[in-house]
Amino acid sequence: MKLITFDPFRTLGTPGVRYIKPEHMNQHREELAGADWLLFPAYWQINSLHYVLKKRIFPSLSSYHLGHDKVEMTRALQTACPEHVPETLITSSDSYGISQILDLWNFPFVAKSVKSSQGMGVYLIENRQQLMDYAERESVLYVQKLLPIVRDLRVVVVGDEIVASYWREGSGFLNNVSQGGRVRTDLPVPDNALSLVSGLARYLDINHAGFDVAVVDGHPYILEFNRLFGNTGIPDLPKAIAAAMNRYLLGPEPPSSSDTSVSA
Repeated sequence: MKLITFDPFRTLGTPGVRYIKPEHMNQHREELAGADWLLFPAYWQINSLHYVLKKRIFPSLSSYHLGHDKVEMTRALQTACPEHVPETLITSSDSYGISQILDLWNFPFVAKSVKSSQGMGVYLIENRQQLMDYAERESVLYVQKLLPIVRDLRVVVVGDEIVASYWREGSGFLNNVSQGGRVRTDLPVPDNALSLVSGLARYLDINHAGFDVAVVDGHPYILEFNRLFGNTGIPDLPKAIAAAMNRYLLGPEPPSSSDTSVSA
């Protein structure tokens, strides 16, 4: 099995991987063409690797395209499972879009930058001036119903497995661990939330993502998923992710060698 990675940190636990810098991709075209898997390319690489070289990439093409920004992601989720997506409006940041929000939405609500993660670019909009300030910064307005929750659920999917699920609880508006939220493993995780994520990931061919799920009165809502997610939520999570990725890429019995070569 020939594996080439463009992100050595995401493949530390995968044996026999060769690292090539993304910007040196075309200097190693023959090696890329002979590889079985190309791992963690940058977004700008995937068209050339998939459509031109016809190579298998990991994460999957769906993970890249559907997870590229919140607009693409939400529209896909609204089509796949509309009853599990919070009420969301995506509109322009011009006067029409602002008027549309003011006419149809009541304060407070959540507003997001379409390309953001780790809780950054997420705002609680409580009045007209905050909406105007948000619209001034963004070219696309993405507003979402504020759900009555004090914590949300992170479900990690790697390959065709759920490798971790845990609650995140913040002291304020955001629950992200990177924003000061704490991990809660002492609370039960609803089976219907896990079933929703597992079925959706298989249906959409998303094989490397951290799904954020809100549960309101027992009903799960997908807030978003992140193709490149943090792995510091629980002890040994990086090892569990690496093991699941190896099973997916290499089969149940990967080689014992752990050597990784590096190309400049």
